[in-house]
Amino acid sequence: MKRTIVYIGADHAGFRLKQQLLAYLRQLKFRVVDLGAKKLIPGDDYPDYAFAVAREVGRGRGSGVLICGSAQGVCIAANKVRRIRAVAAATVRDVKLSREHNDANVLCLSGWSTPLPRARQLLRAFLNTPFSGAPRHIRRIKKISKLEVR
Repeated sequence: MKRTIVYIGADHAGFRLKQQLLAYLRQLKFRVVDLGAKKLIPGDDYPDYAFAVAREVGRGRGSGVLICGSAQGVCIAANKVRRIRAVAAATVRDVKLSREHNDANVLCLSGWSTPLPRARQLLRAFLNTPFSGAPRHIRRIKKISKLEVR
């Protein structure tokens, strides 16, 4: 596994899974930064954690993992941040393709429907799969980057 810093965040609906993945990442010897929630806060707002993780990853400081109820909310919020390519993926194949083709840098997971063993598989695939660097993929990412608000 490529050793990198991993920023992780979750709202109340993803809190339990975040805590489990935090321990798993540390067991794998990753440097992990927990950007919250640090305790279960019913009714907290997923954009707060999505923006915190996305800002760090957008500065080129590592990879990100975000968890909310559906995975969709944190994904939408994270993708508002410059240089973020967040994906909500439920299969290992989708995770690998998002890394290889899209250079995804934030993985979004569902706290409601992702069991821990599956979350670990998805996370391993995300952290182990390199970007292909193929010219067509670089070209497409550059087109997306040009549309980002500066």
